[in-house]
Amino acid sequence: MPTETFEFQVEARQLLQLMIHSVYSNKDVFLRELVSNASDALDKLRLEKLWDDSLDADVSDLHIQIDIDKDARTLTVRDNGIGMSYDEVGQLIGTIANSGTAKFLRELREAQDKAGEEGLIGQFGVGFYSGFMVADEMTLLTRRAGESQGTRWSSRGEGTYTLETVDDAPQGTSVTLHLKPADPENQLHDYTSPWKIKEIIKRYSDFITWPIRMVPEGPADGSDEAPAPETLNSMKALWARSRDEVSDDEYHELYKHIGHDWRDPLETIRLQAEGTFEYQALLFLPAHAPHDLFTRDFRRGVQLYVKRVFIMDDCEALLPPYLRFVKGVVDAADLSLNVSREILQQDRHIEMMRRRLTKKVLSTVKEMMTKDRERYDTFWREFGTVLKEGLVTDTENRDAILAVASFASTHHESEPTTLKSYAERMQDGQEDIYYLTGESRQSIENSPHMEAFRERGIEVLLLTDPVDEVWADAVGEYEGKKLRSVAKGQIDLDAKDEDTPDAEREKQTEEYAGLLGWMKEQLDEDIKEVRLSSRLTVSPACVVSDAHDLTPALENMYRAMGQEVPRAKRILELNPHHQLVKGLNQAYKEREDRSELAETAELLHGLAVLAEGGQPKEPARFVKLMADRLERAL
Repeated sequence: MPTETFEFQVEARQLLQLMIHSVYSNKDVFLRELVSNASDALDKLRLEKLWDDSLDADVSDLHIQIDIDKDARTLTVRDNGIGMSYDEVGQLIGTIANSGTAKFLRELREAQDKAGEEGLIGQFGVGFYSGFMVADEMTLLTRRAGESQGTRWSSRGEGTYTLETVDDAPQGTSVTLHLKPADPENQLHDYTSPWKIKEIIKRYSDFITWPIRMVPEGPADGSDEAPAPETLNSMKALWARSRDEVSDDEYHELYKHIGHDWRDPLETIRLQAEGTFEYQALLFLPAHAPHDLFTRDFRRGVQLYVKRVFIMDDCEALLPPYLRFVKGVVDAADLSLNVSREILQQDRHIEMMRRRLTKKVLSTVKEMMTKDRERYDTFWREFGTVLKEGLVTDTENRDAILAVASFASTHHESEPTTLKSYAERMQDGQEDIYYLTGESRQSIENSPHMEAFRERGIEVLLLTDPVDEVWADAVGEYEGKKLRSVAKGQIDLDAKDEDTPDAEREKQTEEYAGLLGWMKEQLDEDIKEVRLSSRLTVSPACVVSDAHDLTPALENMYRAMGQEVPRAKRILELNPHHQLVKGLNQAYKEREDRSELAETAELLHGLAVLAEGGQPKEPARFVKLMADRLERAL
């Protein structure tokens, strides 16, 4: 097949220009990315060979080779791994449509610090293109294991690249960088210098399980014989070494490699299980939530090894979905090497590890909560929302999750509270833990549902995450105390108020009985009941859900997920102490023509809906009625 020339997509050309005229302060990361890609290729070949013994591929000496040619100013990173076919090169190298390029470019422009900038390379999967930070031209030669023909890709990063088939390509992939001219004033970035290459490999890639080799300069012992390649990395699995043998920096570099993050992890978790089923785990809690944590395509799970042999990159079966942010490695001793994803779902050893790893992560968070509140606060701020999903899906560990959960509360403006602390502060005679959900703390605090609770000094949890609507209903109670939404059901705070005797409440009910029944008839399409409220002190009215009905927010959430749910009628509560309600009741008693009062009742209902963050059923009609009423008032 003749050489073909193709154009990069527009965003790819922009990215290439950024790499060529790079703003990155640490250009060394290009080699980390190329070595990481080579390591992945070796892992994939080993795994494919395990699954398919008939694959025509040499796996006797899998390794990564780095070659330097000072005269030609080239640096080559080669591996004898899985390689790529002609089509795969076009899909994976020729374009970067699946690399989040647009977001990469946007965040690069927004990045303020150099450390944040250089980390964006690994975060968005554009590591291969980082070679253009140090090279004027890049050439890739590859042959997929089991195939006879290879492919050569080449580009100067100027908007086009070439593709051609070759007959003599070795198995695997080699990336040759034609380095930019040397800078005599900056020898620290001389990538034809062996010591510089060794420094980068030691810093970034020492933990990689495959040997990284480089031929030393000059012949051995002054002879003409070429020196033997030197292995640059230790290859010893960090999780197999004792804690005393591994530094925090080594742990952090491992995390950065497998987590595709440039920041240090928040916490490192080690676990070693011995007995009838042995395994080792090295897990990490990130310091920041990834941008795609809540997307369908988010890659979750930890790496699975069996007897140091890589099996799976993102083993979802080892941790529940609500711990999908955890990164790390699990190395088991007894699993079958040809284990598949289907077998994993049914393997009892996998289930044993899943249960143990889940409990270990939760206990680590609990320990942070008690011993290092600042780090716990960081963790909960970044991952609290996703962790609360477990309150719905993992009943076995629900108590453990509740123990490490914290929530905004009216008790303190900035410091969250635990359910345990809330329970300890409950007022005498208070039997329930009260909460209210909403889009923001400000909107919740301004809700009319909060008025009586604020006046009486009763603490309310302020829940602003969408998942709060679900878990609060699913959990139901905490240590025998019922979780109650202040916007659902009948909440009679006056029953505990000596200033509002039963006789007075009965008199109010009798006084407003006619108005309540008439308003129910007027608003029957939208309201199942109209009643007097004990939760209002300032607002004239509010709408609440019945005790066992779905809230509007939960209805909308289910509909967004494609589930059709019937729209539940709400309950309209009136404040008998408000002048508007008093006047409406008096007018109801005195007038025989109540057509204008019907409009007032409709407006009152619309105002109550607006006050809780909703919108009237017919916004245009509501605005017209309000405008007419204001005009008459003037």
